[in-house]
Amino acid sequence: MSKVLDDLSALLKLEVIEQGIYRGQSQDLGLPALFGGQVMGQALSAAQETIDKSRNVHSLHSYFLRPGDAKKPVVYEVENIRDGKSFSTRRIQAIQNGKAIFYMTASFQKPEEGFDHQESMPNVAGPDNIPSYGDFIKANQAHLPESVRGIYLAEKPIEIRPVEQYNWLNPEKMPAICNMWIKANGTLPDDLRIHTYMLAYTSDFHFLPTSLMPHGVSHWQRNFQIATIDHAMWFHRPFRFDDWLLYSTESPSATSGRGLVRGKIYNRQGQLVASTMQEGVIRQR
Repeated sequence: MSKVLDDLSALLKLEVIEQGIYRGQSQDLGLPALFGGQVMGQALSAAQETIDKSRNVHSLHSYFLRPGDAKKPVVYEVENIRDGKSFSTRRIQAIQNGKAIFYMTASFQKPEEGFDHQESMPNVAGPDNIPSYGDFIKANQAHLPESVRGIYLAEKPIEIRPVEQYNWLNPEKMPAICNMWIKANGTLPDDLRIHTYMLAYTSDFHFLPTSLMPHGVSHWQRNFQIATIDHAMWFHRPFRFDDWLLYSTESPSATSGRGLVRGKIYNRQGQLVASTMQEGVIRQR
């Protein structure tokens, strides 16, 4: 692994406090609050600690209740709802300062053969020779507050390469569609559980902002509030996150101060490996 990917792996691998109780450290990404992807990745990691390794997560549903503090650790309590013949269900509560900031319900399934079909992958340019989001940050670093500039410019454990370039500094109205190539910045172990919670962590990056594109606005603008309310994810097929995945997102609706986004994640062979859906607050104050 690269150093930054090793640090992220350590962040998502939790400390065991007691049976069903875990603690995770927090990551300051220069955002106003704790990054939602961190809480999802850690919550899934905590749940997996209570599940037989033969069963893999196939769905998760999350609610973000309060903003998290990026300077404090998070405690996770895992409740065993049910272990059936084929499926296992867990409910995970994330706690900071004695209050719940997040809930997740996750379902796990043992491998099973069945019907198989999927939507086709969009026909877009491959990841080679596409500028990364990090390139955009470097080119526009003068516009970043000095207090967070170092955080934004640091090497990242996840590489993101958007196919459709959107100027977050001077946004123009465009269709609510965003395709981006994503992958871990290094090699991951041969353990599907690690690849899964890494993808859960990454699935929150640049997802809700897709709902801003038809309006020619940006979360980089001053006095803009953007925050996740709920996030759901379904895992369809095994994958590796140390190879490129295409994250294809769109926003079917925005109303009442909320944006709705949905996503499909494909491997380079065109297999649909996961689907996502999220609603969040989008407000220009």
